[in-house]
Amino acid sequence: MRESPSIPLITALQDLGAKIRAYDPEGMEQAKTELSEICYCDGPYSCAEDADAIVIVTEWEQFRALDLVRLKREMACPIIVDLRNIYRPDEVIAHGFRYESIGRNAQKAGL
Repeated sequence: MRESPSIPLITALQDLGAKIRAYDPEGMEQAKTELSEICYCDGPYSCAEDADAIVIVTEWEQFRALDLVRLKREMACPIIVDLRNIYRPDEVIAHGFRYESIGRNAQKAGL
């Protein structure tokens, strides 16, 4: 956890005024000792509730299998920033999301 790329990402977003909600099935207990002022959630859908965007920073299988219809319904704005490229851009865009990813052709990502 100490070298996790999520730590500088979260602190940078907080510095910009973002309110962070987080869910990680394995790392949350340790994260609570490293990161403050975060709402830790009990699942991915509760984490997405009323979110302006979600950022995927882990490759857990359960995140690959999210119900995109339900996920969009939970969110205030349907934006996914996928830092692990776990989703197919065409599938996410077809579900009505704005989709940002790393190292992919911007045209394929709906831009």
